[in-house]
Amino acid sequence: MYILILNKIKEITQHPGVRKYFKNSSWLLAEKVFRLIIGLFVGVWVAKYLGPESYGLFSYAQSIVVIITIVASLGVDGILVRELINHKDKRDELLGTAFTLRLIGAIIVILITIIAISLLPHERDTNIIIIVITGAVFFQCFNVIDFYFQSEVLSKYIVRANMISLLISSIAKVILILYNAPLLAFATMMVVDSVIFGIGYIYIYYKQNLSLFIWKFNYAMAKRLLKDSWPLIFSSFVLMIQARIDQVMIKNMLGNSEVGYYSVALKLIESVAFVTIILKTSLSPSVIKAKSISTELYENRLQNLYRINMIAFLIVALPIYFLADHIISILYGEKYANTGILLSIMASRLYFANLGTARAVYLMVENLFKYALFTMILGTIVNIILNYYWIAEYGTKGAVYASIISFFVTIFVVDLFYTKTRRNLWLMIKSTFTFYRLNVKL
Repeated sequence: MYILILNKIKEITQHPGVRKYFKNSSWLLAEKVFRLIIGLFVGVWVAKYLGPESYGLFSYAQSIVVIITIVASLGVDGILVRELINHKDKRDELLGTAFTLRLIGAIIVILITIIAISLLPHERDTNIIIIVITGAVFFQCFNVIDFYFQSEVLSKYIVRANMISLLISSIAKVILILYNAPLLAFATMMVVDSVIFGIGYIYIYYKQNLSLFIWKFNYAMAKRLLKDSWPLIFSSFVLMIQARIDQVMIKNMLGNSEVGYYSVALKLIESVAFVTIILKTSLSPSVIKAKSISTELYENRLQNLYRINMIAFLIVALPIYFLADHIISILYGEKYANTGILLSIMASRLYFANLGTARAVYLMVENLFKYALFTMILGTIVNIILNYYWIAEYGTKGAVYASIISFFVTIFVVDLFYTKTRRNLWLMIKSTFTFYRLNVKL
């Protein structure tokens, strides 16, 4: 048995396709580990410096902005990767068109933000912080460069730029802490972050002997991209509401400090959820290509993606569940003691996050964007209703329970009632219980 396992591992690792995607994943993993280390050091320091009250307000403002700014991408991100893979000869038109669309989206976001904050019962300082953070969306238009490198499975170039940019940004935040900067300075730093990352993307693009000046806007292509992506705009918008509305409701129902406790737990969960993002980024091109080859190969790769995500869940979530109180105590101290129980419960949320991210690849390949939108809306409605009742009754723990139930509805329950997704639902369920049976057909 031992020899058979070794031979199987050798067979898999020597496959040229596996080596290619593994190399790409290794670069992404290196970046995420670097980001995790820096994030734990600087992010924890920022949270401790600001304290639950100010950090809660900061997180609340970020949640409002994240919900609104998702519109700026106009849903073209995932579709752009697909189009760049399938139409390599139209690279400059695709990137130029996507960039222009995102620029238009940024303008729309600014207008939406101004309208939104005028309708919400905020203090003046809260409104200023929200407006400042929203400014970052303009410089995020250059993220389209990242999607080009994703399509080419050449993430190492973007990783290098990201790591340098992150280091510069982190040093700047440490300086703010050392000089006792106010909360507004940290909000402004988010805009500076976007500028730094944008410059990094542009630099690495030019290093590949490519130029932004030959990008072209194609009206017909823009119409086609928007036609395919408009459900993604709304589904992404709804997803962000589903993921962030809890912080907004906690702030209005329980106050800033409770948002601070909840946000610390959520940040930690999101920081360790990087594995599933790496897997999606690195392996989705392989799944897309398999669709045009054979159904057997396509389903095999999908199932492997689900199994790998299940393994990632077990490796990450179990230690967090059992060691949550110790993790919070070591990182954040007694100020955030109330966060331990929240972090422990949130560990189970990683299962739905991992499988949901992998499922998004399937929905994109099958062009089920309208269906994805429907499932997101239903899950969000469930989340808001449960939050309304459970936050009042169970406090911040109620918000965690509500989010878990809503993700379960979105990812599993609805798929059971739709004939086109039942097969994929079966693959997800089967992969959950057979995660140890990885096999590779590349």
